[in-house]
Amino acid sequence: MESGATATEAATHAVVQVVGGGTPQATGSFGFWFADQRWQWSDEVAVMHGYEPGTVTPTTELLLSHKHPDDRAQVAETIAKSLRNAEPFCSRHRIIDTTGQMRHVIVLGDTMTDDDGKVVGTTGYYVDLTETFDEQRQETLANALPELFEARAVIEQAKGVLMRVYRLNAEQAFRVLQWRSQETNIKLRTLATRLIAELDSLPPAPPQVQTAFDHLLLTMHEQAGPE
Repeated sequence: MESGATATEAATHAVVQVVGGGTPQATGSFGFWFADQRWQWSDEVAVMHGYEPGTVTPTTELLLSHKHPDDRAQVAETIAKSLRNAEPFCSRHRIIDTTGQMRHVIVLGDTMTDDDGKVVGTTGYYVDLTETFDEQRQETLANALPELFEARAVIEQAKGVLMRVYRLNAEQAFRVLQWRSQETNIKLRTLATRLIAELDSLPPAPPQVQTAFDHLLLTMHEQAGPE
């Protein structure tokens, strides 16, 4: 940005970096085939665990070995349930990489089907929630541009839903929304509006509501909806 830019232009630039733009979140994809319990990690997921891309073949045993000891049993049961019920593997937990660093991650999955429509596995994303946003950009988003207040209202609603469903704090929930905005190239406000509009379509009680919400979060960009 040129040195002669106004304060308003500077604020607008900072907001653009936060809302639907800026540096991509620390995310990576995975696939898990039920029949042979075969895993596939993207390079980003390998790096989250501390490995150079292409140097490790993920397995359930390796995956569980990186879970925080207090989270390992929960994740193991989630994977076992995924195999028993042929349903997506989704979880929020902590991992320990090869250097001993702890990372907070959320894993969002959807069903993987073959040509006949049979569920054969789950595929989705790891989202690293460890790092925090730059405080100055958060302050800009909250206070600098009054015209964003209406957009913020629906974004706050969507954040509240994510906080409740996935047990996230406010910043982590915003990271998930920002990730989906960047991944789908849809404005954050539009994505939040669609999410809120589709909530009534979810089943009324767990565990179906968890799986249905995961599917909604990963696919709502494909549906026509409110702007």
